[in-house]
Amino acid sequence: MYEKLYEQITDALVTDGYIVIDNALNALLCTELLQLAKCSNKYKNAGVSTASAIDKSRRRDKISWIDADAEATKKYLAFTTGLQNYLNRHLYLGLRYYEAHFACYEVGDFYEKHLDAFKNSKNRVVTTVYYLNDSWGDADGGKLVIYDKEGKELQKVTPNANTLVVFMSENFPHEVLPAKKTRYSIAGWFRVDKDKK
Repeated sequence: MYEKLYEQITDALVTDGYIVIDNALNALLCTELLQLAKCSNKYKNAGVSTASAIDKSRRRDKISWIDADAEATKKYLAFTTGLQNYLNRHLYLGLRYYEAHFACYEVGDFYEKHLDAFKNSKNRVVTTVYYLNDSWGDADGGKLVIYDKEGKELQKVTPNANTLVVFMSENFPHEVLPAKKTRYSIAGWFRVDKDKK
């Protein structure tokens, strides 16, 4: 079903290391995921792990981990399972599992520049971000900014509904600019360490 999309993502990861795809999945699925994100009662304040504690000053979003307990998340996770299998088959990445959460950024929320993984960490290998927001404009803020390793800005991504971003986790520092209205997405990671479940 998603074979051409998987191929497009795989080719981009090889050539550029990242890709931004508009109208990536089924629009109805995106709407259903947005409703789930809005209705979740499991949100918790997020933080950045440090050697000794959780730093909550570098990000202000709230997260709600997802699983296949609803039809929409089941379909989304089926898409990511297919992508995982495709990447393993064609790029030999050894991806073992995928984890994801809804992310909610309220007015003023942000996430400072960071990497999702570090060299030789052997955990997060490929990052996905899937946006769920209807009618998002430049004035609404909340853009994802992707940088190269030298800190040069590569792209600013408007978090429009059904936009999918995929990139190699340890190669692309990125940040979320302050949102000016409530913003929803699904952030996820393909990992090579042992599934904690």
